[in-house]
Amino acid sequence: MRVVLAGGGTAGHIEPALALADALRHLDRSVGITCVGTERGLESRLVPARGYELELVPAVPLPRAITPSLLTVPGRLAGAINATAAILDRVQADVLVGFGGYVATPAYLAAKRRGLPIVVHEANPRPGLANRLGARLTDHVFSGFPETTLPKAEYIGTPLRRDIVTLDRLSMGDKARSWFGLENDRPTLLVFGGSQGSRSINQAALAAAPVLRRAGVQVLHVIGPKNTVEHEPPPGDPQYVLLPYVDRMDLAYAAADVALCRSGALTCAELTAVGLPGAYVPLPYGNGEQRINAERIVRGGGGLVADDAELSPEWIIHNVLPILRDPERVAVMSEAASRLGRKDADIMLARKVLEIAR
Repeated sequence: MRVVLAGGGTAGHIEPALALADALRHLDRSVGITCVGTERGLESRLVPARGYELELVPAVPLPRAITPSLLTVPGRLAGAINATAAILDRVQADVLVGFGGYVATPAYLAAKRRGLPIVVHEANPRPGLANRLGARLTDHVFSGFPETTLPKAEYIGTPLRRDIVTLDRLSMGDKARSWFGLENDRPTLLVFGGSQGSRSINQAALAAAPVLRRAGVQVLHVIGPKNTVEHEPPPGDPQYVLLPYVDRMDLAYAAADVALCRSGALTCAELTAVGLPGAYVPLPYGNGEQRINAERIVRGGGGLVADDAELSPEWIIHNVLPILRDPERVAVMSEAASRLGRKDADIMLARKVLEIAR
């Protein structure tokens, strides 16, 4: 059996696809897996690093406004469909699974042209254009969010890596903090802005650093691989560890008591799966899905939310610092977050895909 996975651009599309790939291999070692992506997305680095075959097709982003570039879309889309169809033929695909992103649209249309079964997974409450199209071409639609607005969608959660869903934060906490050069007995704030980082989160957290340090809080801050900061916190105690990127997010989660972060679907799925309270700052672009992601967790008691324009050092000091200084409140919020998490979506989706492909 050969499964082709289409999802690219950001980690929010790629990591669920790779989690599904791992689950498929766990259930059936004979399954062949090919990932389809574009050279401009993170898949060009993440997929080979996880040991899976990656085939590249041209990216066809759709303009958000009527511009001359809109006239070039049909021709470029046709080329991407042909390239994807050639990949499906070459690997003798039995099923296509799409997760959204630039590569998903030509993949869905190529699979439909070849008469292959199509599976769609949508992680967000408001689906993007690619998955809205894909859902029209199949009855096999699954979602990572209970209120996803796709017809026929079955809620199963978002597939996550095994090192995330099997993480025991309490037992791994001391080891994880030592891994990052942090102390074991201080409240710890994890700051990150998704796979690319966030300038507004970076600036607010760094500006709040002196007050956090005086309050006895240590910080693990992942600024993003393409971001720089003008002034790093000086060496001191408690520690303020600044890193461009972290490959072991499981250890970052285990080291932390609270996270300050964006509220993309993958981030929310991972934090609730491991039971880590979040101070969420939704990305102020797109169709508002990050706000919906965060509000669901806030309603459940597992986090708090601030608009990007509202985020400031003062907001962190007045809203996040009191949580970090109250272990009982951290414990209550951790339990509330974990009640919202799903840890079995990878295996559930893998079983569905195998049944459909057969």
